[in-house]
Amino acid sequence: MTALCLLLGATASLGAGLGLLRLPDLLTRMHAATKPQAVGLLLVLIAVGIHFPSASVITTLVLVMALQLVTVPIAAHMVGRAAYRTGQVARDRLYQDDLNAALEPQED
Repeated sequence: MTALCLLLGATASLGAGLGLLRLPDLLTRMHAATKPQAVGLLLVLIAVGIHFPSASVITTLVLVMALQLVTVPIAAHMVGRAAYRTGQVARDRLYQDDLNAALEPQED
C-alpha cells in the first residue's frame, strides 16, 4: 500500500510538472500546478503515515495536509485574480468572465 501511494503521488506530481511545461495559458497552468500537486503530496504523506504509524508522525502529517488543502486554493485564487487584473489572462479564451462584471465600476 505504501508503494502504491508513493507511486500514485509521484505520478500526480509529475503530471503537475508536465502540465506547467505543456499547457498553453496561465489559468490552465495554475490548474495543473494546484490540483495534481496537492493530490500528489497528499498521497505521499499518506504513504509516509502508513510506513511510520506513530502518533507524532501522524499528527504532523495531518497538519501538513490541512495546511496544504487550505493554502493552495487560496494562493491559486490570488495569483489568478492578480494575473487577471494585470492583463495576463487571455480573456478571449474564457467561456464565462464573471470577474469582469465584478471589477467594472458601478454606475449610479
